[in-house]
Amino acid sequence: MNRDASIFIGAGEVPQNLNLQLANRHGLIAGATGTGKTVSLRILAEGFSAAGVPVFVADVKGDFSGISQVGEEKSFIGERVEKLGIEGFAYRRFPTVFWDLFGEQGHPVRTTVSEMGPLLLSRLLELNDTQQGVLDVAFEVADDEGLLLLDLKDLRSMLNFVGDNAQDLRTRYGSVSSASVGAIQRSLLSLERDGGELFFGEPALDLADFLKLDGDGSGVVNVLAADKLIRSPKLYATFLLWLLSELFEELPEVGEPEKPKLVFFFDEAHLLFDDAPKALLDTVSQVVRLIRSKGVGVYFVTQSPSDIPDDVLGQLGNRIQHALRAFTPRDAKAVKVAAETFRPNPRFDAATVITELGVGEALVSTLQPGGVPAIVERTLIRPPCSRLRPAEKGERSAVIAADPVGNRYDRAIDRESAYERLQERAKAATAEADREKRRAKTTRAAPGEKKRRSGNRQGVAETFAKSVMSSVGRQLGRELLRGLFGTLTRGR
Repeated sequence: MNRDASIFIGAGEVPQNLNLQLANRHGLIAGATGTGKTVSLRILAEGFSAAGVPVFVADVKGDFSGISQVGEEKSFIGERVEKLGIEGFAYRRFPTVFWDLFGEQGHPVRTTVSEMGPLLLSRLLELNDTQQGVLDVAFEVADDEGLLLLDLKDLRSMLNFVGDNAQDLRTRYGSVSSASVGAIQRSLLSLERDGGELFFGEPALDLADFLKLDGDGSGVVNVLAADKLIRSPKLYATFLLWLLSELFEELPEVGEPEKPKLVFFFDEAHLLFDDAPKALLDTVSQVVRLIRSKGVGVYFVTQSPSDIPDDVLGQLGNRIQHALRAFTPRDAKAVKVAAETFRPNPRFDAATVITELGVGEALVSTLQPGGVPAIVERTLIRPPCSRLRPAEKGERSAVIAADPVGNRYDRAIDRESAYERLQERAKAATAEADREKRRAKTTRAAPGEKKRRSGNRQGVAETFAKSVMSSVGRQLGRELLRGLFGTLTRGR
C-alpha cells in the first residue's frame, strides 16, 4: 500500500477510499458480532500506519496483535484481492508497540491520581453527587497546597486528612461528611480488587510515546491488551476517556492537517456512554468536536449506531456499517437508526441491505472534499496485509524487546508525594503536642497566665491542619491547572 492521500477500504459499484485530509473528522465502525468489524478496524489501522499516521487500538478480543506479524497467504485472501483488483498487494507487518494496564502483555500504562482528576475518578468509583463533592474537596486541597496524589495510598491519606480536619476546612471548601469519606474509601477498595492500583502511579505515560514513526516513516500501531481489562468495564471506559482527554489537553492546535497526527480506535464504545451522567456526556461531545483541531481522529467501534449519543454520532463523518439482524423490535429500530445515518443511495434501500450483508461486506460512506458525506455504497471490504491470527507469546515478547519505548515504564517508582508529606506533618504535629504537654507539666505559671496559654494551645489535628495549609508546596500548587474533564495539565 503506497502512501497517498487516501486509504482504500474496498469496492462495490465504485471504489471506497478514506480521504486522509478528512480522517480527523472521526468515524464509526458498527455491526453485529461476527460480521467483520475487526477486519475493517484492521485495514484502517494498516492504512493509517502505512500513510505515516500513528494509531492507538484497544484489543478487546485479544486477536489484534497479529498486525505485528507478516500476513499469511490464504486462498480466500487471494480471491478477495483478485476480485477487488488490488494492484501491488503484499503481505507485511506493521510497527507495533504493545501496552497493558496490568503489565502482562505489554508495557505498563500508568497515570497519577492527580492527572486523572476528580470527575473521571468519580465516574470510575461510581460516586453519587455528595460523594463527588467530597472528592472534589480532597483534590482542591491537594491542588492548592501542591500535594501530589500519585497513587491510591496518596488519595487515601488525603481523604483521611480532609475527614479528620473537616471543621478547619469547612469555611474555605465546604462541608465534608465522614459518611461520604467512608463510602469513597470503600469504593477505592473495590477499584483495587479490579486491578486499579496498577494503573495509578509512576512513571506516568508520556503521550509522545504514542506518536512515534518507525525508521521508514510508518506510523507505530499502539495496541492496548484489553481482553482482561474489559472484565472491568468502568475501568476500561474511564481509562480510554482519560487518554482521550490527555490528548485533547496536551496536543497543540494544528488546524486542518494533511493527515491526522494520531488515530484513536475506541472498541466496545457503548461502555463509554452506558449510565454516564449528562454532564459527562456533554463533555465527551465537546472533546470529540474539538479534538479534531489537534489532529486526532476518533473512531468508535460498536454494534449499533444507537449505542452512541446523537450529539457524538452527528460528528462521526466516516461510516462503515456491517450487518445487523432484525430479530426483535429493538433490533428493527437499531437497523432503522443505522440506515438513517447515511446519505441515501437511490439504487437500494439501506435498511433492507443492512440485514442482507454478508461477512466482510459493509455499507460505507466517507467524507468527500468540502466535508460532504458520500452517497452510501454497498462495499466488499479489502483484506488486511498483516496476519489475521494473534501473535504468539514469543513473537509478542520479541516485538516488545525491539520496540522504541524500551524499558522506561517496566519498573514502578514511588517518590515522595502526599502520603509521605502528610505522614511527616502528622509526626511533626504529634511531636509538637508532646513537647507542649511536657512544658505544661514542668512550667509553673500564674493562674491568669496558665489560663491564657491553655486557651491558645492547639490540638494535634489543628496543628497538623494549619501546618499543611500554610507551608506545603505553594509554588507547585500555583502551577496546577485542570482541563475540561478535570484532568491535570501544566502550563507549558
